[in-house]
Amino acid sequence: MKILGIETSCDDTGVAVIDDSKPLSNVVSSQAKLHAKYGGVYPSLAKREHQKNLVFVLIKALKKAGLLKKQKTLVDEKTIQNILVREPELSKGTIRFLEEYRKPALSAIAVTIGPGLEPCLWAGVNFAKALAFAWNLPIIPVNHIKAHLFSNNIKKNDLPAVCLIVSGGHTQLILMKSFGEYRILGETRDDAAGECFDKTARILGLKYPGGPEISKLAGLFKGKKTISLPRPMINSKDYDFSFSGLKTAVLYHPAKDKVKEMAHEIQEAIIDVLIKKTEKAVKEFSAKSIVAGGGVTANRELRKRLKRQKVKVYLPDIKLSTDNALMIAEAARYGTKKNWEDIEVKANLRIE
Repeated sequence: MKILGIETSCDDTGVAVIDDSKPLSNVVSSQAKLHAKYGGVYPSLAKREHQKNLVFVLIKALKKAGLLKKQKTLVDEKTIQNILVREPELSKGTIRFLEEYRKPALSAIAVTIGPGLEPCLWAGVNFAKALAFAWNLPIIPVNHIKAHLFSNNIKKNDLPAVCLIVSGGHTQLILMKSFGEYRILGETRDDAAGECFDKTARILGLKYPGGPEISKLAGLFKGKKTISLPRPMINSKDYDFSFSGLKTAVLYHPAKDKVKEMAHEIQEAIIDVLIKKTEKAVKEFSAKSIVAGGGVTANRELRKRLKRQKVKVYLPDIKLSTDNALMIAEAARYGTKKNWEDIEVKANLRIE
């Protein structure tokens, strides 16, 4: 079954194609440089960029997958325009594309419906709807968080698993009892771990995105430790997280000028909390494995600490840790096909 995946939950425009579980293409257009001057993602600006990029990224993904064939095609322009009424620029590009290329040999279209930034999600969902209508294909709606989990190719005999989702928008511990049975054990009460990396990096005068910058500088620190930052909620009896206090501690710390050491301590503080809560959950629920997902799993120190655990650990390839459409297509293999008219965005979608 060939599935086309579309991902626009935040600021990365992704399109991928899989044949069963074999990846045929995976193309991502990043907006990181565009948002760098603002120190974060602006939803309206991100949506505009998705509208510009989606057709271009689709063409590139289909070409890499060997599914792009030119052929003059009749298109129901009125219906496409109605579907993309809020995306006029995307509408024009989509119609031109559909008129120029034949329908590719696909079984379904998978698209992220949430959680994420609502304006960005709608760009991808409406684009998927237009393609599904034109090509007479079903759509498989995908939960972005589940997609991060399934990008690891988990084995059934390694369940139950404790799943750690760490990204710029989410920090959650999830118990996966089976494929389809989930329970959120705990989550952040304020800033996500990735958000904390970005905000503390900004306090230190580092460029956006801050996570990679903090990690790079932390690796350069070799001296004697003189800075000590709090580990919020590390000893709480629940599985919730809180990182806003850590950000505040950095803001008012008198040694912010010791950038390398401060970066090292920020990284250690965040990872200490993540690891301790994960270890506690593994023990309490007799988990057979740990499944990690989200952009922060690209952090090499976190990966190293996770690999020390006594159970099997599933980590995504570093290149696939951030948002991409390959994980959307992979997760769709466990989803349900629907008619394009029944697909809606759910910006606050929960894994439960």
